[in-house]
Amino acid sequence: MDVVLVGLPGSGKSVIAKRLSQRHRAEHVDLDGVIEREAGATIPQIFEGEGEAGFRTRELAAVAGLGPADASPGVARVIATGGGTVIDPRNRWRLFRGRLPIWLDSRPEVLAQRLRRSATVRPLVAGRDPIGTVRELHAAREPFYAAAERVNGVAEVATVLEMVERLVRRRQGGPARESTVLLRADTPIGRLVLGDGIALRALDRVLRALGVPRAILVSEPGAWEAAGKQLATGLLAAGWTVEVVELPQGESAKRLSVIEDAARRLARARVERGEALVAIGGGALGDSAGFLAATYLRGMSFVQVPTTLVAQLDSSIGGKTGVDLPEGKNLLGAFHQPAAIVLDVALLRTLPSRHLRGALAEAVKMAVLGDERLWELLETDGPAIARGDASAWDAGAVAELVERSAWAKVGLVSADEREAGARAALNLGHSLGHAVEAAAGFSDLLHGEAVAYGLRAAARIGVEVGRTPPERAARLERTLDALELGVAPLPLRLSAVLEHLSADKKHRGGRLGWVIATADGVETGVDVPDDVVARVAGGLLASGVAA
Repeated sequence: MDVVLVGLPGSGKSVIAKRLSQRHRAEHVDLDGVIEREAGATIPQIFEGEGEAGFRTRELAAVAGLGPADASPGVARVIATGGGTVIDPRNRWRLFRGRLPIWLDSRPEVLAQRLRRSATVRPLVAGRDPIGTVRELHAAREPFYAAAERVNGVAEVATVLEMVERLVRRRQGGPARESTVLLRADTPIGRLVLGDGIALRALDRVLRALGVPRAILVSEPGAWEAAGKQLATGLLAAGWTVEVVELPQGESAKRLSVIEDAARRLARARVERGEALVAIGGGALGDSAGFLAATYLRGMSFVQVPTTLVAQLDSSIGGKTGVDLPEGKNLLGAFHQPAAIVLDVALLRTLPSRHLRGALAEAVKMAVLGDERLWELLETDGPAIARGDASAWDAGAVAELVERSAWAKVGLVSADEREAGARAALNLGHSLGHAVEAAAGFSDLLHGEAVAYGLRAAARIGVEVGRTPPERAARLERTLDALELGVAPLPLRLSAVLEHLSADKKHRGGRLGWVIATADGVETGVDVPDDVVARVAGGLLASGVAA
């Protein structure tokens, strides 16, 4: 097996790696040393000449150069990483899968003292307040380190080495593990766990942490067959009592009559406020199950286990729950944050191409908000993800897509949970998107497909009102074209679209505040003339349809 050591500068990765490799007569790989040999320069010299971006590019190449993980039971390689190696999602995908990652964790104050005494120059710490800098790095990187097995790195070297050895023996003596945790974070809006093949283990762990007496699973037929049934079987084998509440599939779950039936099912099962619902399904199921949790017994805990791409990268995050009314989408709802969100990208491998493709509209939205790396990922790997190519999973593109989108949304929602300010940016493309979705009767278009039309409309409106640079709007539309999203004219009546647009929740004082792309992000609350909206919306519709 390969053992990977991660942690902040000064945490002892190099020392422990050397001793562990000597004890097992294993190969010792120091990634920083590999980078220096390839570059013919020291790390500080690389930072000075190429900047951090240049160093990270070299770091990506060094991690990729490790090749596949060693599958033998004995310790074959011990890999010591740089402190920031695991920031990049693709590095974690390559380093953690099939290997034993171990986090040497230490208090920032201890690390700062070590760094003061160290002869090795750390570029990100040099010339700065060590304690303050290490605290910032610890807070920023903890979600990535925490995906590994944690060892207290404050202890004496011999003690740390023995704790690492225990983890090695446990892995050697246990069953082969096919699951990989890639991110684990306790956030202001609930715990987030992301990985590959992790759903059962993570859900079991979450439920035990909540201290609930049983697992109450809320799902719908498609998601139940794809994931729910297997999870229920695994939970039963782990000793859980399992209750199942089944809702209709898709947007049909988001009706008040459905919520009433589900609530009565909970009442008959004597569900108490201290228990938790587990939502297993896509965005519509999560909205409905979350609303049920928000309202039953005036509010109970729930856990999101999203099984669709659009739910994993967007709708399961943020605590917006709701149901539809004939007059519009999500007009009745509540802000109710889940206790935890389990994002397992393995659950996405069997999704139909149409659902994968539609979900990418939400990722395009997050890219436009300011994530250049996510935008590049969509341009290079987006078409393969949309087709459902296995290579997109195997290379880590899907995991990176979900992480970058989801983690960015966590940041926005944590800063503005109830959409009083910055979170409004997440509505980019959704005003007209919801309107065409409603005009189509919530049946002919997937949510993401509707959002793609909304994104095109927002780009064109932004150009017309002078807020969106034409080149940025053109890039957005090229990206949607490559993903085959929002391309065909919609066979909808303009009057129906505008009528539903008038019922949008984001009206203030009778006017709809638009979210419009700018040169490097978005502007919210933009007042757009009605004639511009009508002209742009009409341009997305098929000619010959009655107005």
